[in-house]
Amino acid sequence: MRELVETARRWVAEGRVAFLARPVFEQGFGPRDPAAAVLVDARGECAGALYNGVFDAQLVAEAGAMAAGDTARVCRVSVGAGEAAEARLTCGGQAEVLVQPLAAVPDEWWRLLGEGAGVALVTRLNEGADQAVSEVVRAGEAGSGEAGEAGSGEAGSGEAGRRAAELLATRRPGRDALYGESGLVLVEAYPSAPYVVIGGGGELAEVIERQAALLGWGARTVQSAADALKVLTEQRHGACLVVLSHDPEFDVPALRGALELGIPYVGALGSRRTTARRREGLVAAGVSEAQLALVHGPIGLDLGARTPAETALAICAEILGVLGGREARALRDSDGPLKG
Repeated sequence: MRELVETARRWVAEGRVAFLARPVFEQGFGPRDPAAAVLVDARGECAGALYNGVFDAQLVAEAGAMAAGDTARVCRVSVGAGEAAEARLTCGGQAEVLVQPLAAVPDEWWRLLGEGAGVALVTRLNEGADQAVSEVVRAGEAGSGEAGEAGSGEAGSGEAGRRAAELLATRRPGRDALYGESGLVLVEAYPSAPYVVIGGGGELAEVIERQAALLGWGARTVQSAADALKVLTEQRHGACLVVLSHDPEFDVPALRGALELGIPYVGALGSRRTTARRREGLVAAGVSEAQLALVHGPIGLDLGARTPAETALAICAEILGVLGGREARALRDSDGPLKG
């Protein structure tokens, strides 16, 4: 969705008749981008990607069929195994897609997405699914029950607000459809992307930066505790700290500062002996036992990693699990939903 911001704002400024389409319900298709959406205009131009474009023509037709005065249309799409293979989808599937006039999407939504803010969009559809009202809720407002600067009325409170808060807390984009007596409510959450602050340089830091980029995260390597805390403060909502340095003048103040800031992921590379030394230093610096329990050290999942690339994978996998509130284990040993 964030990649559509520039196009959406330009089309609105041009007064172009255009529509935003994204899934309400989906089944099958294999792994997919939970933030996927597509913009279509009356001339058939598309921006963005939804199911690798296999339904673009249908969505253009659905948008064109929307009655004057309607602010929503929910259409059903499906693709078989053969079409899925041609579209390079993992497998076939079916979905219900909400098509909404771009003019009905709040300008504030696009502005906050463009700024990289953590934000949710709550869209309420009537029983006939031909009228929709969308409202923006910032991270921190969702579920608070208080009207926010960008989200007033019902969106920030009640069941939709609570679900928006839950989705934003995972630090990963997500959507959920809530069905009630008054109709359908679509909750779309786009937290700030994780930003990995890497303390200490070297080959591993470079590989972690590349792995973070592959995941769509931000990353920056710093060489001092002061710089680490500065960047953590600047990127506070999405920041994670990975300490590679073994210098007590670096790691202890950086770890302590990150814990005080409430950074959601704090980890440090090192042997068990180094980890014990850091723990002693943090205790001497006044860090509580509860805070110490939040430090991931030795860092990373137990994947048997040896090379820098494998170690970077283990570290980023642990970050992903922690931010998503998931314990790392094999999917075959889990009976929960497969799509996080």
